[in-house]
Amino acid sequence: MSQRYYTETHEWVTAEEGVATVGITDFAASQLGDVVFIELPAEGKLLEAGDTFGTIESVKSASDLISPVAGSVIEANTALTDNPERVNEDPFGAGWMARIRLNGDLGEHLLDEAGYRSFVEAQQ
Repeated sequence: MSQRYYTETHEWVTAEEGVATVGITDFAASQLGDVVFIELPAEGKLLEAGDTFGTIESVKSASDLISPVAGSVIEANTALTDNPERVNEDPFGAGWMARIRLNGDLGEHLLDEAGYRSFVEAQQ
């Protein structure tokens, strides 16, 4: 399994052979509460790091999904449309949201796990 990186907007990303898999962190999922709706990007959508690629709604609030990487969406996890609770149940597995063919590398703005945990602790 490739290393997981994180953003300060609580997305995670892994990359393998030029394809990034993106989702939200367990912290983000717990803060949202029960997820009831997810809007995911269309295949082929071009993204820059920092672009909004979808929306996630819970019983508490709605949030934009922010792409941690630049590239082209090659797959969206359409299973989440009918089963959005997978984000709460398994945010790092079955709750992934999009696969993006990378346009370059991951970038310097991402945090490793220790850096992300420190960031979350400082926010609480």
